[in-house]
Amino acid sequence: MSQLIYDKVRKNPKFAQLVQKRSRFAWTLSLIMLGVYYAFILVIAFSPKTFALKLGEGVTTLGIPVGIGVIVIAFVLTGIYTKRANGEFDELTHQIKEEAGDGK
Repeated sequence: MSQLIYDKVRKNPKFAQLVQKRSRFAWTLSLIMLGVYYAFILVIAFSPKTFALKLGEGVTTLGIPVGIGVIVIAFVLTGIYTKRANGEFDELTHQIKEEAGDGK
């Protein structure tokens, strides 16, 4: 990318908007995931008997579905980010590229 196009992109107010929106969204999802994960770890550390509770007559404990839930939440949050990135963020990126004169 030439320096001229680079400068046009950096000066475009939509670029600042894109960076701000994307960063805020990524940090929000990251904090949600960290909260879920650390809550899981804190329960393991300070109340291990909670996740040791048996579910029904078998050998499955409460920790198994909760652990699977933590993994599923990670996948869901990744999907949410991908959906927004492929929609709103890609559209803003396309507009910025068009305005900079590099419509590839």
